[in-house]
Amino acid sequence: MSGLPPVTPLNVHTPACFDLRDVEVHLGPAGRLAALIAVTLKIASGERVALVGANGSGKSTLLRTLHGLQRIRAGVLSKPEGQLEAMLFQRPHMLRLSALNNIALGLWLQGVPWAQAREQAPLALARVNMQDLAGRNARALSGGQQQRLALARAWALQPDVWLLDEPTASLDPHAKREVEALIAEFTSVAPLPVRRPPTLVFSSHNLGQVKRLASRVIYLERGRVLADLPVNDFFNPTHLEAHSPQAHLFVKGETT
Repeated sequence: MSGLPPVTPLNVHTPACFDLRDVEVHLGPAGRLAALIAVTLKIASGERVALVGANGSGKSTLLRTLHGLQRIRAGVLSKPEGQLEAMLFQRPHMLRLSALNNIALGLWLQGVPWAQAREQAPLALARVNMQDLAGRNARALSGGQQQRLALARAWALQPDVWLLDEPTASLDPHAKREVEALIAEFTSVAPLPVRRPPTLVFSSHNLGQVKRLASRVIYLERGRVLADLPVNDFFNPTHLEAHSPQAHLFVKGETT
């Protein structure tokens, strides 16, 4: 999976699309489960950030928090007003409509007139090579087809930020390759009239996928950020062990 553009490191000239300061998120009855603890980080526009860690480490909660789906108990999350985000889940929610109308309705909900949405939807289906399935009930599609349809639905919106929660985890190897290739393609090209490619934040247990898609890796453990490194440093065993022994053990497969 090559050909991804270089990413400008976060600096004073690069706008941040997410700025978290001491963010705390609690879940469960009476908020007894601390899902995120004192998370402080910035994600720059155009970055490709992978969230890694064991099950229950806080990856999905962090993605949901960035997208505004999770209530923050303490701390501050700042992001630009009007930032357009698309979030895809491991098992995408398909409406009981045709594949075409799943895309058209998504556009309509964003304010696109229905006639125009119906015209744009076939273009999005063609982008994921599903034009022949336009009339198929979306809920009758295979898992890989549903994930491709979800990507098409998001691409049609031309989002500034893509938030993906384990987008290939439940797919067979062929479907994984197809979906990953689409993610790489859609997040490497800037939507007009913006010059910078969209931001990508995704969670994954597939470390090969992380190497292929990410420019930066954030390792979480029990709701805390224990490593935040450029991808090459994260996969350098000597550097990672010195920076975060816990993340080093995770990469070696000695934690689950």
